[in-house]
Amino acid sequence: MTMRFARPEWLKLLWALLPAAGLFWWSLRNRRIRLERVIAAPLLGMHTEDFSPARAILKGCFLAGFFCFGILAAARPQWGIRLETLHRHGVDVIAALDTSYSMAAEDVIPSRIEKAKGEIKRVVEQLEDDRVGLVSFAGNAVLQCPLTLDRGAVLMLLDAAATGMEAEPGTSLASAISRATSAFSARETKYKALVLFTDGEDLEGQVDAAVRKAAESGVVLYAVGVGTPQGAPIPVRDARGDVVEYRKDPAGQVVVSRLDEQSLSRIARETGGRYFRATTGESEIGALCAAIAGLDSKELDSRLAQNLEDRFQVPLALAVACLAASFSVGEKRRPSR
Repeated sequence: MTMRFARPEWLKLLWALLPAAGLFWWSLRNRRIRLERVIAAPLLGMHTEDFSPARAILKGCFLAGFFCFGILAAARPQWGIRLETLHRHGVDVIAALDTSYSMAAEDVIPSRIEKAKGEIKRVVEQLEDDRVGLVSFAGNAVLQCPLTLDRGAVLMLLDAAATGMEAEPGTSLASAISRATSAFSARETKYKALVLFTDGEDLEGQVDAAVRKAAESGVVLYAVGVGTPQGAPIPVRDARGDVVEYRKDPAGQVVVSRLDEQSLSRIARETGGRYFRATTGESEIGALCAAIAGLDSKELDSRLAQNLEDRFQVPLALAVACLAASFSVGEKRRPSR
């Protein structure tokens, strides 16, 4: 029969019984010595004839048993198999990562793309009961990972994401929203959340139609703006990672990419979602996860699990019995008949 303790850290307190037992034994040994100091030897027997060392030891054993079994109960011993069905409830969440060239701007540390990847990782880790998928987008959108309960697969593909990974340059929020919407179940009109991690620049247009279709499909859109309204130039790096120049427009002017909070806030509101700005303290992650947790959830998974049965009642009953027995045992001898 397999037995384990659910809270084994409590068992360390059992070591405290050893010095307690030593202190109790020392107390009994020194009781007579203390009495001899204040009572003459001929009178000592008369004053101690009612004291029973055996009964005092028995009382101490009961108290030790109370603490010992109490600690065992707190450690929650478990044995015996219990079958139970575990149900997992949550929502479907797709994180859409902007991988356009503007996400290389460094108005947030270390860069917009790295900041967005870090925030997605922490969101995925907090959404423990939800299915998660990943979309990357620039001029078009690609479903990197379909909805899954496998957090490791999502994080592995997220680590590989980088600016310029999409074949078509530019930024198309409409493509990201449409691709994510099609990745959700078409049979359901709720339990869906799409989170855009982007600087909000939309170079392709047609975002309004995509937002309307998403809202009609029951998708709640949240947007996390990565960058600053003041903006920053977009660095171009060589193979060693050194900045060799900054991106320029057709007129030869350095392009300054700015965070478009107004557009992101508007499209989020149209689906019943919210807009958040990525910050250094990352307080927005908790608020975002709380908002997603507030959505209607569905059963995503159920499985039959074998668990050990809690048996703390046994040592707890023995502890109570030892305590009651210690109260019933006195240190005086029983009167002889």
